[in-house]
Amino acid sequence: MDFLVALIFLIAQWRLAALVLRRIRRLERGLHTLAVFALVLFGVLVAAGYACSFSEVTAWLRFPRSIGAVWGAAALCYLLISTAVLIVAMALRPLQRHLNAKADPGRRRALNLAGNALMASPFALVAYGGLVQRTNYQVTETDVPLAGLPADLDGLRVLQLSDIHLGTFLSERELARVIDAACELRPHIAFATGDFISTRGDPLEVCLRQLGRVKADAGMFGCLGNHERYAHVQAQTTELAARAGIRILRGEAQQLRFGNSVLNVAGVDYQSLLDQEEYLKGAERLVYPGALNLLLSHNPDVFPVAAGQGYHLVLAGHTHGGQVTVEILDQGINPARFFTPYVRGLYRMDRAAAYVTRGIGTIGIPARIGAPPEITLLRLRKA
Repeated sequence: MDFLVALIFLIAQWRLAALVLRRIRRLERGLHTLAVFALVLFGVLVAAGYACSFSEVTAWLRFPRSIGAVWGAAALCYLLISTAVLIVAMALRPLQRHLNAKADPGRRRALNLAGNALMASPFALVAYGGLVQRTNYQVTETDVPLAGLPADLDGLRVLQLSDIHLGTFLSERELARVIDAACELRPHIAFATGDFISTRGDPLEVCLRQLGRVKADAGMFGCLGNHERYAHVQAQTTELAARAGIRILRGEAQQLRFGNSVLNVAGVDYQSLLDQEEYLKGAERLVYPGALNLLLSHNPDVFPVAAGQGYHLVLAGHTHGGQVTVEILDQGINPARFFTPYVRGLYRMDRAAAYVTRGIGTIGIPARIGAPPEITLLRLRKA
C-alpha cells in the first residue's frame, strides 16, 4: 500500500513538473537554468520530507523530532493537496471544453469560477481538518452486548484511550483537555491501547503522567503500539507507566473481581501486519476459564484469531478511524480500509465483539477529516 501511494504521488509530481517545465522554457537562458535547478531542489526536499513522514524512518535517522515531524507533515500535505488538485483539474478539463463551446461568456465565467472553487476545496478541507476537527474531541458512548455476560459485569463502564501521539502536533495542554473529559465519565476500569507517542524524543513521561490522572475503580491497564516499537521505548514505556499507576500488559493477564464475577484482562504488544501467521501466538494461554476474557491489542486485525482463542471482547486502536474519511453512497472511504476491515466502531463475530476507537492524535498530516478524535466509553450489557 505504501508503494502504491508513493507511486501515485510520483506520477502526479511528474505530471506537474512537466507542466511547470513547459512554462519555464519561455524564460531566458540564465533564468531557465535557475528555474530548473529550483524545481529539482524542490523535488528533492519534498521526497526527503515524504520519507520523514514515516516515524520509523525518522527514528532510524535519529532526526530531530520537531524538524522531522514538521518537514514530513508539510511534504505530505503538499503531496496530498497537489495530487487532489491535479485529479480534479484533469476531470474538469473535458467537461469545461464541452460546456465552454456552447456557453455564452457570462455562463463560461461562472463555470470557470465553479471549477476554481472545486480545485481549491482540497486546501479548505485540509485546513479545516487541521485547525478544527483535529482537536474536536468527542465522547463516544457505546453499549456492547455480550452473550453470557456475568450479572456483576452487566453495566460495567469501560474507558478506552488510544493513539495519543503526544508530540509536535498534540500538546500537553490539549491532552489535559482529553484527560479532564475522561475523568468526568467515572469509569469502573480504564484502558490505553498504545501509541502514546510518535517517535523517539517525544514527551513519553508527560503523556503517561497525564494518563495517570484518570481515576477508575479498578485502575488503568494498557498495551504497546507500533510507535513504541519504532522508537525502541517498550521497556521505558512499561516502567514509566508503572510509576504513573498504569500496568502495561505484555503477553500477560490480570484477573479482576467485580462482585462474584471475574474480568480477565490480557494484553499483547503490537502485532505486525507483516506477521499475520504469528498473530497472538501463545495468547491462548492467557484465557482464564469461567471469566469474561478481554484482550488489549493495538492492532484490530487480530480480532478473528482472538475470537477463536476464546476472548469475548477485544479493544484496539491503530487505524485512527481512517483519520481522513470521505462518505460516498453511505460508505466511508479512507486509507485504513486498504489495510484492515476493522476501521472504527463495534464489530461482532459469533459470541465475540471488538471495538476499534478512532483515538486521540494524528500521524502523517496533522489533520482529521470525517474522523474526529474519540474518547471511548463502553458499557457492557448482557445480550
